[in-house]
Parts: sequence; C-alpha cells; structure tokens
Amino acid sequence: MSGHSKWSTIKRKKGAIDSKRSKIFSRIVKEIVIAVREGGQDPESNPRLRMALSNAKGANMPKDNIQRAISKAEKDGANLQEITFEGYAPHGIAIFVECLSDNNKRTVSNIRSIFTKRGGSLGTNGSLSFLFDRKGVFAVEKGDLDPEEFELEIIDAGVEEFEVEDDVFVITTALEDFGTLQKKLDEMSIEPQSAELQRIPNNTKELSLDDAKQVLALVDFFEEDDDVQNVYHNIEITDELTASLEEE
Repeated sequence: MSGHSKWSTIKRKKGAIDSKRSKIFSRIVKEIVIAVREGGQDPESNPRLRMALSNAKGANMPKDNIQRAISKAEKDGANLQEITFEGYAPHGIAIFVECLSDNNKRTVSNIRSIFTKRGGSLGTNGSLSFLFDRKGVFAVEKGDLDPEEFELEIIDAGVEEFEVEDDVFVITTALEDFGTLQKKLDEMSIEPQSAELQRIPNNTKELSLDDAKQVLALVDFFEEDDDVQNVYHNIEITDELTASLEEE
C-alpha cells in the first residue's frame, strides 16, 4: 500500500496547514451521529463510535463538541444516509467517494457535477469494488516509541503492514482485525492520531507529474463538498509527486 499510505501522510501535512478545522470537525460529528444511531452511545460495545471518538481526540475536538454530537444523534441521526459513488477521473484513475448526507438528491447532483466538469465519469455502484480492499489504517505518533519494540508488541494484533513515515507510524490491518488492534492500542494507553477503515487500491497507476496533479485537484474538489467524508483513488504516489506537493 506504499502509494496510498504516502498520500495519507501528504493529506495530514496539508491538513495541518490548509484545512479548516470546522470542516474536519463537521465530518467527525457526522460519523459520531451515524455510529450512535447504529450502535448506541456506549463506545465499549460500539466499535464504530469508539473509532469516531478516537478520531475526535486525534483532531483535538473539544469535549463539549463531542457531547453535542452524541446528543445530536438522538434528534438528527435518522436524517443522515451513507452514500457511495464510484467512477473514473481523467487518465483512467479510479475514484471511490464516501458521503454522509441528509439530502440524497443534492449529494448525487453535486458529485455528478464534479465528475463531469473535471473530465471524469460517474459509474454504477459496485463497478470498482474489485479495485479496492477495505482495510484498517491507524496513524500513531512516534513520540518516544521505539519502532522495532512497538512493532513487536502489536504484531500479533493483526498487523499486516507497519511503516514509519517521518514522525508517524502507519499501521495496516485486515478489516476483521481492526477492533483487535484498536483494543491493543487501548491496553497500551496509546491514542492514535487517526483510526480509519479505508479503501486501499489493489493496483496503482503511475502518471506524469502534471497528470497526477490534475487528478489530485479533482480529489480536492470532492473533499471540499460538505457531504463528502472520504475520497480514495489508485494513483501511484511517487517520490517526485510527494516532493512536488509538499513544496506547494
């Protein structure tokens, strides 16, 4: 998953600089609302809520905001729907968009418009499912942790890949092992920066620098939409592309 984890790192670096905190909080609030609606308010018995609360802490969301989100679920939770979109960006790059929306028609219209105006095409649901695997991805701040000792400590909790990227450990698990690793980190009193179920591409496609930037600009347009939670793609993130994006 080398290309994907690098892109996750890039997004974290860019996010610290140019993402509005309110946008990040809004996405987490929606995830908390959906989690409570589906599994109740007890994070011990609700893995999805536990993940959302972990991400809220990782984003430094105030406790009052978190409590309001949980309370909001009782009133507004039924209005939110999970919607996914699959399609292609220019140059044959696969795009998978996950949304949480209280207005299906608006969301469909917005996503279709972004695909069309940016040279892409919206496909049918399921058309790209074979290109992506659902995986658990944890980002843990390195801090004082020794990489080798830390990896050995958690390896039996279902770790598939363990990468060190600057000051962050990026840990990948199979979907079914997500909760096991989450519990292991809890036992070690380690609060991850983020803990997510992501769609990891089975195969990536390398583009020229200009073409890759064109597609990533399309990804940015999707991520700016209020209904969009996550966007996945299968671009191979090369060192050249990483360096160029970090300079911007």
